[in-house]
Amino acid sequence: MKAESAVTPLPGALVLVVLLASLAFSVWLFASGVRGDLQFSRARSAAMAEAHRRAASTGADPVPRAVEPQSILGLAPIPAVLTSLVVFVTALVLMFGFFVVNPNEARVLTLFGTYKGSVLENGFYWTNPFMSKKKVSRRARNLNGERIKVNDLAGNPIEIAAVVVWRVKDTYRATFEVDDYNSYVVTQSEAAVRHLAGTYPYDGHSEDPSHPVVSLRAGREQVAEVLERELQARVQNAGVEIIESRLSHLAYAPEIAGAMLQRQQADAVVSARTRIVDGAVGMVKLALERLDHDKIVELDVERRAAMVSNLLVVLCAHEGAQPVLNAGTLYT
Repeated sequence: MKAESAVTPLPGALVLVVLLASLAFSVWLFASGVRGDLQFSRARSAAMAEAHRRAASTGADPVPRAVEPQSILGLAPIPAVLTSLVVFVTALVLMFGFFVVNPNEARVLTLFGTYKGSVLENGFYWTNPFMSKKKVSRRARNLNGERIKVNDLAGNPIEIAAVVVWRVKDTYRATFEVDDYNSYVVTQSEAAVRHLAGTYPYDGHSEDPSHPVVSLRAGREQVAEVLERELQARVQNAGVEIIESRLSHLAYAPEIAGAMLQRQQADAVVSARTRIVDGAVGMVKLALERLDHDKIVELDVERRAAMVSNLLVVLCAHEGAQPVLNAGTLYT
């Protein structure tokens, strides 16, 4: 695939000086030619009048003396005027070859359908006036994508949107490989967001804390990296560089938002209870092991079961346990 080719045209200031000098020269040559032609016409008229006077006095036929036109740079007055007009018109046509390249902009040059290169450095330049000079901005741009409704990996309808920061990197591809690189980026970013939403669940819970499930809500950094890579692959043909991409909006669709909120609350309660039970079992186990190791008290199976039950009730209860004093022994 062809890529851009950087070119540097002639400096515009130098060519401008030359063209202004050419215009001044053409004006001077035109004025000199007109003046010389007038002087030649007057001299010829004077010579004809003098010949008629002599003929009237002598009765002979009038024969005017020869009059030579004034030479202007080796040219007769009429050719000098025509030359000045040609130089003037040519200089005016060449004036259309000037153009300016602003910072973070480029000009794509084409001549009769042939790509001649891209001017990437800012400045004042001149090139063939018949060459097309298309302006392409290389500044960073923000694309704030619209909210779209899609299904996540679990099939739940969600609303999602992304913001993308991008710029044109290859002016040749941006100009000739796609019809309109602005709409191309918009379309491909929407397609990438739709594909991303169907790849991950909105929210996910992992039973193994060491291997968490990557989800749209919990794994925003990882999801942003995946979205950036996919977008870059999609817009590579358009000569566009993705600087940054992130999710700007993520929510369940309104029709299931209430039900999914209850589900999240239930999942949170179950997860919290699981952590509480795990911690309580560990504490009970530690207490029994310490009692056996330090030989503080001897407990049979029944009393161990009662102790485990009491400790689990105390540790897992919603409210604080009320203490009950046992005035007898462990068996009464």
